[in-house]
Amino acid sequence: MTKIAIITDSDASLPDWVAQKFNIDIVSILINFGEESYTACVDIDDAELFRLIDKYNKLPTTAAPSPNDFYLAFQKAFEAGAEEIVCICVSSQISATYQAALNAAEMLEGKRVVVIDSLNLSMGQGLMVIAAAEALEQNASLDEIVTLIDELRPRIHVFAALPTLKYLAMGGRMGKLAAGVADTLNIKPVLTARDGKLELLEKVRTFKKAEERLLELANESSTGKEIERFALIHVNNEAGAQALAKKLQSHLNISLDPIIAEFTPGLSVHAGSGVVGFALLTK
Repeated sequence: MTKIAIITDSDASLPDWVAQKFNIDIVSILINFGEESYTACVDIDDAELFRLIDKYNKLPTTAAPSPNDFYLAFQKAFEAGAEEIVCICVSSQISATYQAALNAAEMLEGKRVVVIDSLNLSMGQGLMVIAAAEALEQNASLDEIVTLIDELRPRIHVFAALPTLKYLAMGGRMGKLAAGVADTLNIKPVLTARDGKLELLEKVRTFKKAEERLLELANESSTGKEIERFALIHVNNEAGAQALAKKLQSHLNISLDPIIAEFTPGLSVHAGSGVVGFALLTK
C-alpha cells in the first residue's frame, strides 16, 4: 500500500488536536506588523493578533507561504516515509498559497505531489482535509482522494456573521465613515464562501438577528439532505461558537458533536474579532 501524506495550510483553521490525530502537516501563513513577522498558529493566535492590532491601531499585512516553505514540508514528508503527497490549499481566489504549493511541487522531480485548490477557506477547507484523512485511513488511493475532494466541494456550506465593520474599514475594504454609520445603526453583515471567495451575502440589524439568519441559512443548505459533519468557526468568541453549536443542533435536529475552530490569524485579520459562523458538510 502506498504511503500518502496530507498537507494543508493554516487557513484551513484546523485545531491542533485534529492535525495531530490525523498526522496532518500545516504550512503557515505569515502575519507582518511592520518589520515584525509572525507565523500563524505557531507564534500568534487570534487573541494575540487582536492584542497587537489594538496596540498599534492598524492591521498587519499577511503573506502566503513561500514555495520554499512548501518545498521543505514536502521534503520532510518524503523523508518521513511518504511515497505520495496530497496538499489541500486555501482558495486560489483569495490567496497565492495554492500557486506557491504548485511551484514547490514542480521542484520535486520524480515525486508525486498533487496540489488541490479547495476553492474554500477556514473549516470549509478543513472539512475537506479531514475527509481526505479519513479516506486515507480506509486505504484510499491518491486518485480516490482527489475524486473525493471534487465531490465534496458543492456539499460544503460556509456562513459567518460579523459583529462589527471596524476591521473591514481598517483594512480599506469599506469606508470608515460608512462603517461607523453601519455600526451606529447596528447593521451586521452575513458572509458566505462562494466560488472560492468570502462574499457579503446580506446585511441585517443586530447581531442576534444575524445569528438567527445563520440558523435559517443552515436549514436552507441542508433541507432534504443528511448532515455528515459540521464545524463552528469563531474569532475570539468561543462562547458564542459553543452557543451557536447548541442552537444548530436543536434547529437542525442533529446529535453530531461539532468541531470548534478558531478562524486563525490569516483570515481573522480581515473579518475582525467576535465573528461566529459554521461549515456544514451535507450528503
